[in-house]
Amino acid sequence: MIGGATTSRVHTAVKIHPQYKAGQAIYVTDASRAVGVVSALLSEDGNETYVDGVKGEYAKVAEAHARAEAEKQRQPLASARENAVKLDWSAYKPTKPGFTGTKVFETYDLAELARYIDWTPFFQTWELKGRYPAILDDEKQGEAARQLFADAQAMLKKIIEENWFRPRAVIGFWPANAVGDDIRLFKDDARQEELATFFTLRQQIAKREGRANVALSDFVAPLETGLQDYVGGFVVTAGIEEVAIAERFERANDDYSSILVKALADRFAEAFAERMHEQVRKELWGYASDEAFAPEELISETYAGIRPAPGYPAQPDHTEKVTLFSLLDATKATGVTLTESYAMWPGSSVSGLYIGHPDSYYFGVAKVERDQVEDYAARKGMDVREVERWLGPVLNYVPKAVAAE
Repeated sequence: MIGGATTSRVHTAVKIHPQYKAGQAIYVTDASRAVGVVSALLSEDGNETYVDGVKGEYAKVAEAHARAEAEKQRQPLASARENAVKLDWSAYKPTKPGFTGTKVFETYDLAELARYIDWTPFFQTWELKGRYPAILDDEKQGEAARQLFADAQAMLKKIIEENWFRPRAVIGFWPANAVGDDIRLFKDDARQEELATFFTLRQQIAKREGRANVALSDFVAPLETGLQDYVGGFVVTAGIEEVAIAERFERANDDYSSILVKALADRFAEAFAERMHEQVRKELWGYASDEAFAPEELISETYAGIRPAPGYPAQPDHTEKVTLFSLLDATKATGVTLTESYAMWPGSSVSGLYIGHPDSYYFGVAKVERDQVEDYAARKGMDVREVERWLGPVLNYVPKAVAAE
């Protein structure tokens, strides 16, 4: 079974299903759906029918995806770079953060973080579609949503009062400038000695006039401007305690509470990321010190600056987490570790970069061509086949190694 925020039914049908020979790859939207899928797979009577149905569904999904991709026009990397975001750097004065290096938060008040919870994704975890709070009054889903919300509020109260979780965080700021498609970090403001590099990917889809082919490096002052710009990074977690608590519920055969506590831990992690970003903008970096949004207004992300995460649309390469974790010494600071597939453990953790330019925005790199992958691999000092492995979901071509099989 395949799941998680960085995959999808389409990705499973197009990329994973054709390569998995040992059985049937099946995408599940979340843990609450896994029980039904496992039951169908273990059924002596219905297993074959269920698997055949999945295969037929995935064939249709893959065919539709291929048709849609064939209709999209893409361009060479050189042309995409010529169409990069053009910011007026002559009018920009970067704000220097309150410190450079790292700062560790050993714990954080759970009641404070609860104010920043976005409840809409919580309901989506349980296959209840709609926005909070309107979903509570939905004609079809309202009753189920209200019951689930009541259960969540009861557990949330216990989590806060009994300190079930110990949230931890580490953030950092470093002198930085863009060099082509990359963000180069320096050890100090003299900017003579390099510290690390965040490698970025650029959109290659053909754009209509006036629309740029974006890379994250476009939002950091180019080295040749002489501007002393900065970027930040973070890792936050609701706490490793969620694992033991969920296992305790499972041992008591209370799968509902196990899933519920995991879902709430996930909400706390996202709330922590939101709260920390606010603190960065207003205090720790201070480039938006006069910002005055209420917690519920932050969900719309109308504030200045972004916090893109490795493995997500603006930078789909999970291996960039290695650089981030190293710079932050994140495992020592928070207890969060990276698995061999670069997923974070515990799952209720969030990581990413801080980019402060007021004109920065979120975007999706989407599909990339072979020329960019080869260029990217050379810049990172990695084998092309290894890069293709990690960028598999966004490749707009079949890698040679796969095509030869």
